[in-house]
Amino acid sequence: MNTNKIEIKDLTVNYTENKRSFNALHNVSFGVGSGEFVSVIGASGCGKSTLLSVLEGLYSPAGGSVEIDGKELRGTGTERGVVFQHYSLFPWMTTKKNIEFGIKQARHDVKRSERGRIAEEFLSKVGLTGFGEKYPSQLSGGMQQRAAIARALAMDTQILLMDEPFSAIDAKNRVILQELLLKLWEGSGHEERKTVVFVTHDIDEAILLSDRIVVLTAHPGTVNEIVNVPFERPRRREQLIKTDEYGRFRSRLLSLLYNDVAERIGGDEVVL
Repeated sequence: MNTNKIEIKDLTVNYTENKRSFNALHNVSFGVGSGEFVSVIGASGCGKSTLLSVLEGLYSPAGGSVEIDGKELRGTGTERGVVFQHYSLFPWMTTKKNIEFGIKQARHDVKRSERGRIAEEFLSKVGLTGFGEKYPSQLSGGMQQRAAIARALAMDTQILLMDEPFSAIDAKNRVILQELLLKLWEGSGHEERKTVVFVTHDIDEAILLSDRIVVLTAHPGTVNEIVNVPFERPRRREQLIKTDEYGRFRSRLLSLLYNDVAERIGGDEVVL
């Protein structure tokens, strides 16, 4: 019996640009279990963000299907929360109102007064207590992304889709946000954990956060390999990166990525 929260079957996605047709994804298949954290990595242009757009319900596949809880995905839905690569807060709303808006869309049973309380709770969780009345333009980039994460978590959706949410953040704040996300996800308890699909270019980020990592080939994107992350939770970056096992595992992922690219451009195998 299939127990996956998300089931992607033979997914193929095409798009047209300047009257030319391109194959972005080809026969991609994998499942994501309930409460599982799965990262998707691959070279630029392999279709990672396209895959997430399909899961968001923004793109329709040319072939194959996506199922959530055994039902075929058709369009957007309130069971999915999204954190985009670039800040997606409404500029005319305060930070608190942005979070309340997300709650209102996803949780119709929550009263207005309760939405305010929940918004304040999640602002606190992401370290933004006292910034609820600020507008996005009054916040730094890292603070805006923390607010976007707070909104997605406050929506309390079953599934969280994240498209390189920390890529535009400076190195220090990126580490802080990674650890914050991990803390909030782990701290929710196994039965209540969100099902997360996380797109990233950063191998170290994928290792730190994920239960499994889906490695896509270069364009068009297909599944090269699905790798189980062998490190027990909770994980602490400063301890993990010092181990020999971490170095070997990281090298394996690098080989999967770069040897695929080298083969497609006719280069030599990368030895790591």
